[in-house]
Amino acid sequence: MKRTAIILSMLLAAALPAVGAAAEQRTWTHQDGYFEHYEGTRTCLQCHEEEATNFFHSQHYQWQGETPQLVNAQGRRLGKLNTMNDFCTNPLASWIGNATNSDGKVIAQGCSKCHAGLGAKPSPELSRAQLENIDCLICHASGYRRDLYQDEAGAWSWKPILWENQVGLDSVAKRISLPERTMCLRCHAGAGGGPNFKRGDIEYELADCAPAFDVHMATAGNNLQCIACHQGDDHRVRGRGADLAGTDSPGNQLSCESCHDAKPHKVAILDHHTDRVNCTVCHIPAFARKDATDMDRDWSTPMRHEVANKWSATITMGHDVPPVYAWFNGKTRITLMGEAVKPDADGVVTLMRPEGSRKDKSAKIHAFKLHTAKVPIMEDRGWLIPLSVDEFFIDGDLNRAVVDGAKAAYGVDDPAYKWIPVRRYMGIFHEVQPAANALQCLDCHREGGRMDWKALGYAGDPMLAAIR
Repeated sequence: MKRTAIILSMLLAAALPAVGAAAEQRTWTHQDGYFEHYEGTRTCLQCHEEEATNFFHSQHYQWQGETPQLVNAQGRRLGKLNTMNDFCTNPLASWIGNATNSDGKVIAQGCSKCHAGLGAKPSPELSRAQLENIDCLICHASGYRRDLYQDEAGAWSWKPILWENQVGLDSVAKRISLPERTMCLRCHAGAGGGPNFKRGDIEYELADCAPAFDVHMATAGNNLQCIACHQGDDHRVRGRGADLAGTDSPGNQLSCESCHDAKPHKVAILDHHTDRVNCTVCHIPAFARKDATDMDRDWSTPMRHEVANKWSATITMGHDVPPVYAWFNGKTRITLMGEAVKPDADGVVTLMRPEGSRKDKSAKIHAFKLHTAKVPIMEDRGWLIPLSVDEFFIDGDLNRAVVDGAKAAYGVDDPAYKWIPVRRYMGIFHEVQPAANALQCLDCHREGGRMDWKALGYAGDPMLAAIR
């Protein structure tokens, strides 16, 4: 335990330089002498069972976490497994398996593709089987690749693509490092069905970008790895935006002030803004700057893709998108599965809403991606229904996708359902611009500027009011 902690501390110190310092591109630990052949996770467990146990309890593995920032969670542990989003909806009906089109091409492999496990769903009870289900290499070996394989009984599992090449597999497994950007981007940049579809501000470009794309992660600049900000204790990740249900580190929150002074500009008028305006507002003027992002997903209207020979929802993409702005005090209100939805005054159901207002002194204006969609609900109960998306991609049978989703989520057969409009506020925290590219005063404080002052609780532009 102590020896492991010392080694990891030395690695972290080497891999995470101070902001502005040149960073090493890679810090490997060579596992020669520790094991001869990699034989799956049990090889890692010979020395790292404590670390694996910690990871088993983390949100990255459980896909659920503590919810102190959700005002209506009532102490429940929530996350991907038991909430619904407006992208691929929920993993329950689409966990694992190769979905192939009529050409025999694999067009989907289930939500477990981005789970740090080898195919089994996470269980709340710790067991040897669950520990051996952890895929350590997906986060710790940059040359590692995996694919889905089916055994003689028809069960699916994720295996290294080199699983029949012991020499090659050993070579990859013995080149271990702390998680680097490329490892994190494997899942976080490809979530939602395509490059940058879901997040909008986490693109593959971040793996090797210029300072004008992201001042923090620029290779020829600060060159920060994701874990420079997000690393927590015992495999717990720091950070939670307005749209995430659970948190891994409720007592170790992440904010701009974790690295920067609360008054960083040394210019009075700018530092006055930081009392009520989050850094993201000025320093992320737009997101989806390389790859377009999914801005609206209408599940009620299937779209046929002839070239790819598959179906999808009708998706509206956006490129170089200006954020929307709203007050956020760190708390969120969620619309939960198994509870009747409550539409807003305009008839839209908000799945994730940031809490806060102008009158709330703990709130600041933040930048958001505002995603919209149409999803099904049960007519009699008003419950959100996830879809069985992988089969839908094959045949476009929308009704079957809804019926199978209701069965997987609630055990309900053949429900009556209808379609409703929904929206989700998603925090934007990456693709941070240097000062020279940040918003200027007149971007907001002019007629037709980007701020909707009335929606923010002002009678009009507060700067004009101050001048008058």
